[in-house]
Amino acid sequence: MRRIKIFDTTLRDGEQSPGVALSPDEKVAIAKQLARLGVDVIEAGFPIASPGDFAAVRRIAEEVEGPTIAALARTAKADIERAAEAIEPAARRRIHTFIATSPVHMEKKLRMTPDEVVEKAVWAVKFARGFVDDVEFSAEDAGRSDPDFLVRIFGEAIAAGATTINIPDTVGYQVPWKFAELVGYIIENTPGADGVDWSVHTHDDLGMAVVNSLAAVRAGATQVECTINGIGERAGNASLEEVVMALYTRRDFFEAETGVNTRELYRTSQLVSRLTGMVVPPNKAIVGRNAFAHESGIHQDGVLKARETYEIMNAEIVGREAAVMVLGKHSGRHAFKKALAELGYEIGDEELKPLFARFKEIADRKKQVTTEDLIALVEDERTRAPEMFKLLDLQVHSGLALTPVATVKVKTPDDEVTEAATGDGPVDAVYKAISRAVGLSPTLERYRIEATTGGTEALGEVMVRLRQGSVVVTGRGIAPDIVESSARAYLDALNKLVSGVGAREAIEAP
Repeated sequence: MRRIKIFDTTLRDGEQSPGVALSPDEKVAIAKQLARLGVDVIEAGFPIASPGDFAAVRRIAEEVEGPTIAALARTAKADIERAAEAIEPAARRRIHTFIATSPVHMEKKLRMTPDEVVEKAVWAVKFARGFVDDVEFSAEDAGRSDPDFLVRIFGEAIAAGATTINIPDTVGYQVPWKFAELVGYIIENTPGADGVDWSVHTHDDLGMAVVNSLAAVRAGATQVECTINGIGERAGNASLEEVVMALYTRRDFFEAETGVNTRELYRTSQLVSRLTGMVVPPNKAIVGRNAFAHESGIHQDGVLKARETYEIMNAEIVGREAAVMVLGKHSGRHAFKKALAELGYEIGDEELKPLFARFKEIADRKKQVTTEDLIALVEDERTRAPEMFKLLDLQVHSGLALTPVATVKVKTPDDEVTEAATGDGPVDAVYKAISRAVGLSPTLERYRIEATTGGTEALGEVMVRLRQGSVVVTGRGIAPDIVESSARAYLDALNKLVSGVGAREAIEAP
């Protein structure tokens, strides 16, 4: 079995998804979960992009143990110096530098000749090696580059000290057969190819990111760059969970394996979805709500007789044990803590107190609390901003012939404030009342609600995105009542606004 390294770029390319803006705390939370997942490399960000991105990369380098921590840098002195500074605390460090190599990019964007591009690449790799021993070089838009030029520039980069060479299909142009042919040709003809890792980074513009990456593995690639849930620029990147489970399930064909702990896949997917606000489609492979669901009578009959009739992998392998564990209002602190431990959460006594209090509150209002509810509860509690504003009370009057009226009591840093407002609906009325109570009226750019499980008693999980000037934040809230969860999500976002959580700047990258 060949060992395929998994390079996760959720926090860099994934965060470049339109509308996504993660705070440093949220990035650290995701990075720690990626470490539990067992990825080999975490591309923590693009430090030169903004002070916030630099701070997040620095914190990840300081706080996350296990994976190599990588930072992206263009072939520019300031970029490389900033990247080196950001990852300096990490035990394992990598600088990932890139330059475009396709004719259209070199001519139209860089306005450089091929010789100048090679010279710049060689300089950048050598300069980066002055800071770290692990340097990755990427040829942006390699999927549309001349193969022989790639052989030339990669050979020069290896001679300059690059330890990983990345072949990105930056614009999702390639198809599996041609991409495998390109990767195989480059590995076979590049001087020094045996001494480096060969990586691929594919985009999903034609819906082929995962299969292109897998084709590249067959052709000799030893590292795959991917993101949780396949998020990323435009149509996204290769989906990590799909790549990993394809290699796991069809290891007879690929003769390759990863070091990923597959039982952490589902929880990682849910965390990324919750923090980014990007919904996982129900029919998404591996982690979608319907991925292991059977509604057809024929399928149900087959699965009851022998699960392997219609399931090629067990839900437990990817961490989907949701239907097994059920807690209720009579469950005690010990059972609650044990349930969390079985889900992989290490909960200290101080963290347990507010979690258990919220659990009991929820359990009093619904008959059963499922594993899905527990995951949502823990992640919501861990990622909430410091509560400058706290919901103390909420009343709503609404009906077919009534104008919705909401009354809220909110604790502020100075006092407890009660306000009322009318609206087009109960949620609109609540948001107007909260805005009056706290003195902030940001623009609501997105509102999303979904149930954590099926049934009328499911927890309602709400995500909102607010904008005030150039600052964009996301807020989340969970509760059995959807109006209450809407209020909690709005207040969570307002708390992030006042604590200075800012939007990231989108910087061009491979």
